[in-house]
Amino acid sequence: MSAAAAVAAAAPPLRIGVVGWGAIGRVVGTALAAGEVPGAELTRVIDNRPRPDAAAPQCPIAEALEACDLIVEAAGQGFVREWGVRILASGTDLLVASTGALTDDALAAQLHATGPGRVYFTGGAVGGLDLLQAVRGLGELTEVRLTTTKLPGTLEQPWMDEELLARMRGATGPVEVMCATAREVPVRFPRSTNVAASVALAVGDPDKVEVRVVADPAATLTRHVVEASGPHGHYRFEVNHAPDPANPATSQVVPHAVLRGIGALTGRKGQIL
Repeated sequence: MSAAAAVAAAAPPLRIGVVGWGAIGRVVGTALAAGEVPGAELTRVIDNRPRPDAAAPQCPIAEALEACDLIVEAAGQGFVREWGVRILASGTDLLVASTGALTDDALAAQLHATGPGRVYFTGGAVGGLDLLQAVRGLGELTEVRLTTTKLPGTLEQPWMDEELLARMRGATGPVEVMCATAREVPVRFPRSTNVAASVALAVGDPDKVEVRVVADPAATLTRHVVEASGPHGHYRFEVNHAPDPANPATSQVVPHAVLRGIGALTGRKGQIL
């Protein structure tokens, strides 16, 4: 055995706390508890409701910071705003699934500047972000567009007026619900458009990303189409995901994207970086 392999074999597992035992957190936590990510173990579950099926002891976030090396957020943008900086300042790392919180420039700057804990993000339900980040090394993209299409019921929000709700509920085909930047859209759809914020993180500027949110009664699969162009090339990525049965506002693939991220942090071999 090489010296590096011996060190890796002797390294203690990454102790993980999962915040939110819902559609995303339950899948992530159950997989960790089953040993599906070598080098990682589920240590704590943090949720504001009793979770009898939790696969590890449930506790408040303050206690979890003493017991965990990494906190995995699967609870929504509000948790990132309230606890993100405090988690990093405690020395614990943070993996954020609700990237929509990062459209707040002040919060994003704080998270990037705070330590000794490190902050990471998951791309969730969209692909191509690694390539968009690489392209930035060639220069700025001149146009970036994201079109997200989902079932109307998953997009309804308290701020919508009766006219828009009626158009969505009575739609027989696609209906554009909103067209704005990646800074605005995740705020209006906090549980269903984190993809917009993830694209913005990859591009480096939420104001540069134009986002169309479309409601379609025929959208049995959630569709995300990313189109980007610049003087150095043109790029298009399209993904079509099955919605999560427990929470149709998110895609089934999201917790598996989180697990892939955890695998990268534990040094799992064979990862595409």
